[in-house]
Formats: sequence, C-alpha cells, structure tokens
Amino acid sequence: MKKNIFIYLILLTMISLFSSCSTIPKGVKAVSPFDLDRYLGKWYEIARFDFRFEKGLNNTTAEYTLRSDGKVKVLNRGYDYEKKTWKEAIGKAKFAGEDTIAMLKVSFFGPFYTGYNVIALDAGYKYALVSGKNFDYLWILSREKTIPENIKTKYVELAKSLGFNVSELLWIEHNQ
Repeated sequence: MKKNIFIYLILLTMISLFSSCSTIPKGVKAVSPFDLDRYLGKWYEIARFDFRFEKGLNNTTAEYTLRSDGKVKVLNRGYDYEKKTWKEAIGKAKFAGEDTIAMLKVSFFGPFYTGYNVIALDAGYKYALVSGKNFDYLWILSREKTIPENIKTKYVELAKSLGFNVSELLWIEHNQ
C-alpha cells in the first residue's frame, strides 16, 4: 500500500512539473494571429544560439509539412563540416494552445516536448524570429539563404530588447 501511494505521489509530481513548464520565455509573446499553412515549407537558418544538437553544423534548414494527424512533421538538416556529412533529425510539432498563436511544442524524442515560438514574422511569411522555451534558444530564419540587412538588424534588436544575449548568435553559412 505504501509503495502504491509513493508511486502515485511521484506520478502526480511529474505531471505537475511537465504541465507547469512554460513553453515560452517569460515576457516574450508569440505571434498572433498566426497561419500555420503559410508557415509550412522550407526555412534556412540564418543565425542561432549554438546548442548540442546543431553543434558543428552549417547549411542548416528546417522543413515543416502537415501530417495526416494534424501535427507538423519537422525535418531539420545540416552539414557537419568536420565529418563532411549531412545530418538530419525528424520530429513533430503541435500547438501548445490555440492554433492562431505561434506557440508550439516540438519533439524529437518520443513524448518529450519543448517550446517552439515564432516571436516575430513579416507579413509575407519570409522571415521569422523563433525562440525556444527559455532564453537559451533563438533562431533567425529566412525562406532564402540570406536575409536583408534591415530585417536582420530589426530581429537582433528585438531579441536583445526581450532579454536574449544576442552576442551569442552564430551566423550560419549556406555554401553546400
């Protein structure tokens, strides 16, 4: 009996922790209204905060397509310039709440999701500023391999004003 109560308390604690975890940094707002259909397609990573899963990669892209279950298929690709090989990861994404707010959750590892938040987006859906669940994750994306200087400056300044350490941005090459 004590063992069952202990397991029950652990499960309640885990559910509480996972359900209370924010998917967006404090003080940051996701784009609204948001049109997923217009966001789908291929994006080139222009800049990012480097992290374990993309370390050593350039020519990085993300491609989003709609799955039959309503979730989004995520295909991330990048070129490992030291090993001279392409790497890819396939994941899934779903809205964290309303489907008109660009706050999603993405998973590459089974049931474990993390935040994916479009925090700036031009009217033509050509350029995007994306954050993760906290201030450790930031991406600048473009539909093309480059981005106009005025958009780049605007997104960097916005990220800085929100509390991101933009000096850590890694600018990505697209030469493959």
